[in-house]
Amino acid sequence: MASAISANRAELLAIANSVATEKMIDKSIVIEAMEEAIQKSARNRYGAENDIRAKLDPRTGDLRLWRVVEVVEEVEDYFKQVDLKQAEKLQPGANIGDFIVDPLPPVDLGRIDAQSAKQVIFQKVRDAERERQYEEFKDRAGEIITGVIKSVEFGHVIVNLGRAEGVIRRDQQIPREAARVGERVRAIILKVERQNRGPQIFLSRAHPEFMKKLFAQEVPEIYDGIIEIKAAARDPGSRAKIGVISHDHSIDPVGACVGMKGSRVQAVVQELQGEKIDIIPWSEDTATFVVNALQPATVSRVVIDEEENRIEVVVPDDQLSLAIGRRGQNVRLASQLTGSQIDIMTEQESSEKRQREFAERSKMFEDELDVDETLSQLLVAEGFTELEEVAYVDMAELATIEGFDEELAEELQSRAHEALERREEACRQQRRELGVEDALAELPHLTEAMLVTLGKGGIKTLDDLADLATDELIAKKRTEQRRRDGTVSRRPRDEDKGGVLGEYGLTEEQGNEIIMAARAHWFEDEEPAPEADTGAETPAETEEAADAESSQ
Repeated sequence: MASAISANRAELLAIANSVATEKMIDKSIVIEAMEEAIQKSARNRYGAENDIRAKLDPRTGDLRLWRVVEVVEEVEDYFKQVDLKQAEKLQPGANIGDFIVDPLPPVDLGRIDAQSAKQVIFQKVRDAERERQYEEFKDRAGEIITGVIKSVEFGHVIVNLGRAEGVIRRDQQIPREAARVGERVRAIILKVERQNRGPQIFLSRAHPEFMKKLFAQEVPEIYDGIIEIKAAARDPGSRAKIGVISHDHSIDPVGACVGMKGSRVQAVVQELQGEKIDIIPWSEDTATFVVNALQPATVSRVVIDEEENRIEVVVPDDQLSLAIGRRGQNVRLASQLTGSQIDIMTEQESSEKRQREFAERSKMFEDELDVDETLSQLLVAEGFTELEEVAYVDMAELATIEGFDEELAEELQSRAHEALERREEACRQQRRELGVEDALAELPHLTEAMLVTLGKGGIKTLDDLADLATDELIAKKRTEQRRRDGTVSRRPRDEDKGGVLGEYGLTEEQGNEIIMAARAHWFEDEEPAPEADTGAETPAETEEAADAESSQ
C-alpha cells in the first residue's frame, strides 16, 4: 500500500480493485480513500493552509491535483485568496467572489508521506468494512448462524462468521460445554450493535429462542407454521420445556415435535449437549397449561391470582418433590413457561392455609361489625373477605344469604360503613402525627391509608410527591421466586422494590393524575402572558372616554 501513491496509473487501479475485492466493499470507497490520502500528503508538501483537492479517475487512473482559491479585491489570506489580476491568469473572465482552481503538479511522495497516506487509506477502508458488516447483520437478529471458533478470551468465545466476527459471552454459553478453537459452532444472533471499535455481533446458545429455531429446522410443520411454539423455557445444558399448539386438528403437535422414535427431538437434544426437553401441549386456559407445564407431577387444584400474577398449585403430598423438581428446576421452568409465579403447596398445607384465612377473616368481621362468631363465619363462607365488600355490595344480594333478611342486611351495611369511617379516622390521625400535609388529602385517588404509607416513606408535602415519577409511586413490587426448601432462585434487585404505593393496585392513569395534581401548584404562581395589543379599546378605556365627553 505504501507504494500505491507513487505507482503508475495501472497499478493504482489494480490496487483499488484488489482492496475492494478482498474487503468486499465498493471500489469507489477505496478510490475516495486514495484521493484523501493524496490530498493529505500534498498539503504536507505545499502547506496545510492550502485547500488542496485530488481526483483519481476510476477508469483511466489519471490523477489531477489542484488548489481552490477565492477571487477577492484585496488579498488577506495568500493561501486561499487571489486578486483579480492573478485570477485572470488562472481563469480568464473570473469575477470577484468566484472560486477558481489553481492546477498543481503531481507530487512525488517520500517515504514518510507514503506511510501517512497508507494509514489514511487503511483507516478509510477499515471504516467502510465495519459499516458493511453492520449493514449485513443488523437485520439478522433471531437467525441461526454457523461459524468457526477463532479464540476463547476470558471465557468469551470469539466466532469467525466469514465476513465478520461474533462473540458468545460466558452467560450465553451452555454450561460445561467445551469450546475448542477450530471447531464449527451454531448459535443464534441475539443482537447487533454499532460501536466505536466496529459492529458487535452478540451470539447465544443458551437463549430459549435458539432452541425454538432448532426445532423449526428439524420439524417441517413448525417451519410451515402448522405447529407453533407458544412458549419456551430453558435451564441451559440441563432441562427445558416448550409449549406447542397445532393449527391443524389432524396433527398432534407433541408427536410431530418428537418424531419417529424420537428422531426429531433427539437431533435438538444432541445440539444442546444432552439437554432434556419436555414438550407440552399449550392451552389458552391458564389452569390447564399450568397442569401440563408441571408434568410429570399430578396436580390437585390450581388457584389463579390475576391481579398479583401468581398461581397457587396444590399437589398430593407424595407429588411435592416431583412437582418442585431437583433444586426447584421443574417449578422454575413451569413458572417461566407460563409467565407467572407458581407457588407449590401440599393439600395439607393448602387446607391449613384456608383454615387460617377463614379464622382471620371471621375474627375481623366479628370485631369490626360487632357480631357473633356464627354470623361472621357465615359471611366468610359466602365469599366476603373485606369490609368494603359488605359495605358496598347490593343490599338484595346480602339479604338473599340463608338466615339473613333485609333488616339484618341493612344493619350489617350500616355497621360496615361505621367501621370504615373509624379506620379512616384512625389513619387520618396517624397521618397527621407523621406530619403529612392536609393538602395531600385533597389529591384524587388517595385514601388516608395511602397517605400514612406515603408519610412512612418520607413523602409529606406536595413537592415531595410532585418530584416522584409515576413508576416510583405505583409500580408493584416484584416478589422473589422462592423454592420449597426456602432458598431464593434469584438475587433481588433494586427495581424489585416497587413504588411507594405499589401494594394498593393503582393504575398508571390514576398514578399520572395524582402526580399531575401534586404538580399543579408549581404553575399557579406563573404570571399570565401579556395580551397582544390589538388596538381595540378596553371596557375601562371606553368608560373613561365617555365620562370625558359628557363633561365637555
